[in-house]
Amino acid sequence: MTRRKKKKTPRNWRRVDLHLHTPASACYEDGTTYLDILQEAERKNLDIIALTDHNTVAGYAGMMAEIEQLELLERLQRLRPEESERLAEYRRLLDLILVLPGFEFTATFGFHILGIFDDETPIRELEHLLLDLQIPPDKLDAGSSEVGASTDVLTVYRLVDEAGGLVIAAHVNSTHGVAMRGYDFGGQTKIAYTQDPHLHALEVTDLESASRRSTASFYSGSKPEYPRRMHCIQGSDAHYLTKKANDRSKTFGIGERATEIMLEDVSFEALKAVFLGSDFSRTRPSRPTKAPFDHIEAARQQGPSIVQSFHEGMERKGGRLHKVICDVVAFANTNGGTVYVGLNANPKSPARGVENATEAVSMLQQELQRSITPPLTVSIDVQKSEGKDIVRVTVPKGPEPPYVIDAWKIYLRQESETSLAMRDEIVKLVQSTLPKTPSPVERQPEAPAPPAVLVAPPKTGVEIVRSEDRDGKLYHSMRDLRNNSVVHNVSRASARRLWRYAITLLEDSPVQADQVTWQGDVGFWKAHKSGGMQRYNLVQRDAAGDMRVYYGVTEDGIHGPWKDLVEGQSKT
Repeated sequence: MTRRKKKKTPRNWRRVDLHLHTPASACYEDGTTYLDILQEAERKNLDIIALTDHNTVAGYAGMMAEIEQLELLERLQRLRPEESERLAEYRRLLDLILVLPGFEFTATFGFHILGIFDDETPIRELEHLLLDLQIPPDKLDAGSSEVGASTDVLTVYRLVDEAGGLVIAAHVNSTHGVAMRGYDFGGQTKIAYTQDPHLHALEVTDLESASRRSTASFYSGSKPEYPRRMHCIQGSDAHYLTKKANDRSKTFGIGERATEIMLEDVSFEALKAVFLGSDFSRTRPSRPTKAPFDHIEAARQQGPSIVQSFHEGMERKGGRLHKVICDVVAFANTNGGTVYVGLNANPKSPARGVENATEAVSMLQQELQRSITPPLTVSIDVQKSEGKDIVRVTVPKGPEPPYVIDAWKIYLRQESETSLAMRDEIVKLVQSTLPKTPSPVERQPEAPAPPAVLVAPPKTGVEIVRSEDRDGKLYHSMRDLRNNSVVHNVSRASARRLWRYAITLLEDSPVQADQVTWQGDVGFWKAHKSGGMQRYNLVQRDAAGDMRVYYGVTEDGIHGPWKDLVEGQSKT
């Protein structure tokens, strides 16, 4: 069959469902045809669908074989009237809807991965890929989710990516999902399965959630172990046309849990480009009967963090423009991030917006080019929230740190705070650009290794690892628990906000063992709010019996026994 003609259209939101099964899946509802699926996709106003049967491309191949047979009969002038109508309907629908071939692969340990391909990819190539992924030849057309020992997750990502496919981890936060949410095991495996460079997106089942515990929030780049922000979408995983009226299960029909994607045109190339890009506002959950999803409102619900900040304005008066530029530099020197201008961080406060947004963007671009060294490429655009123009600055992690303002000021982002970098931090930024061969200086330990502990420390907050009195003034060595780096020679006067808080407590009212609520060797001291975020001061006994204190730990850094400890305190 002649492939669907690619139509150049203006950039627009397109409804997409990239996880559909067909009768080629063994668990599919009986009595459905491929034409039924396309007609239902039209009724749901879908622009792009992917046929992703279990460990097979037999569904897509079956549809194409039916069309080719009808076209052969047409050329031979042997089409019956009902067959002519069927072929015409196929042509009409395939001109409206881009249908992509793919599969839902079952990797080792039962994890599910979607591989989706250009509609010009030969079916034989996809079958050969499935054989390379250890699908037994006798099960290549079975459409079964149970195929025995196949291939490990990371190898599947790599081989599908190298074959030109779009790699999406299926329903990551539920059954057979690589995020293994709710499990206390996984560790480095869980990190690798969700941060691998060959993985393009995560399919989640809670895309609408505004909770800080949602999957998209977890993979926003704010978690210490998960610094790569991931594109998150949703799909129906449909095994039938429509959900029955009395069906209370968490299953969906075609297009009943779809995603809208801002595309340059309706093509596989445009689709994949979105997932390879860093604009995370170009995907949103489809809401046919509700107002469109507001990315900026969702960001405000999450609040300021290590990867996002909010400013009501960027006027020169009052230093507002300077603060925006400081955030841009801090994000570039840390892990990248997004700056929103035109509203504050409080989601209950109305958005102020930016007047003359086009002029404001031009001015900001000029100021960033003038102020920052070396040159830094950022993306600046205007988004709508509450009907107001919001300027959005998307900042990558810079490839040539340290980035400076006005030739010498170097800023870093620590949790929700932007602050001037200290000497040791500047040294590390410079070293990060140098060859990896360690120098004698690098091999020297920054601070004495702390005694062993049975439970790993929290992953956010700060620890004071050493203090020294010099002529009556205390200087401290601070360990950033997010990256385990140590900064020396910090005084109360020179410390940034969280560090000053920790130093003040240590110097004025250090923790006593009887002030701590203990669970074994881990303990809860006190909680406080800072920057609109709940923080915890936690304590741990090490192998020597001494107490290690972790100040300002946020929810992102709490794991294992620490999580049980904090949750236990919130219930008392």
